[in-house]
Amino acid sequence: MSVLYQVDAFTRTPFSGNPAGVVLTADGLTDAQMLAVARELNNSETAFVLGSDGPDHDVRVRFFTPTTEVPTCGHATVATHFARAVEYGLSSGSLVQKTGTGLLQHVRVHRDGDHVRITMRQGEAVFGPELDGDQVGTLLRALGAARRDLADAGPVQIVSTGHAKVLVELRDRSTVDSLRPDPAALTALSREIDTKGFFVFTRDTREEHLLTWSRMFAPAIGIPEDPVTGNGHGPLGAYLLRHGIVPAPDGRLSFTGRQGAAMGRPGDVRVDVETAADGGLLVSISGTAVTAFRTELPV
Repeated sequence: MSVLYQVDAFTRTPFSGNPAGVVLTADGLTDAQMLAVARELNNSETAFVLGSDGPDHDVRVRFFTPTTEVPTCGHATVATHFARAVEYGLSSGSLVQKTGTGLLQHVRVHRDGDHVRITMRQGEAVFGPELDGDQVGTLLRALGAARRDLADAGPVQIVSTGHAKVLVELRDRSTVDSLRPDPAALTALSREIDTKGFFVFTRDTREEHLLTWSRMFAPAIGIPEDPVTGNGHGPLGAYLLRHGIVPAPDGRLSFTGRQGAAMGRPGDVRVDVETAADGGLLVSISGTAVTAFRTELPV
């Protein structure tokens, strides 16, 4: 039987942060069974850990929402390697993970007793189209926001470090927290711009140790709202640096962002961005995790 963990990522407090299922030794499961498990758990993503199929990586991981497979997932990657460290008693170390986007280099387990922190290098930042005026208006209406709520520091833009998100900055935290999106309208816009997730943030955090406060919506892939999104915070870091929105001495930026408070599941993501020799932006995220429960799958 396969071992199943339910892990809360980006937190050390059970039942906060972002829950992810992690199925260890999932090689015997079919695609239909993986989707059924993900649908039953009803987390934003469930990770399935498979043996390597080549010499260039240590482990292979597939990710499913309740409705579809996605190429990669930040919080479920943190959850995966936390669960592996706990289940197998792993010490600190690095490994290479294969996902639907290719090889994920520099996954590192930092272990200090029972405290486990996972750091993952995401894909190089890719900057997609900026939404035009009509598309921005459609997005704001779908979110339940107005033009006056929009910050003017940078464009509303599609950015990816492996799984693209639309990044939109609003002026204040109370507006972000009070959003009541229209899932059908967001899904329709997703089809129009060919991007499934909408990452809404503000720098009005009201807490000195936090740079950003955010929410993320992806109803087009079965996620009305995601509590804490690693593949949102990575693009966010690249976006903030590229557009000069916050100081980045020597082409480097490090910060902590919080997400999930509006859902009663707050979690913190550490983001580190550095500028490569060719001008590209390299992004890493890190976070802690905690086990909610462990069981065995009857399949």
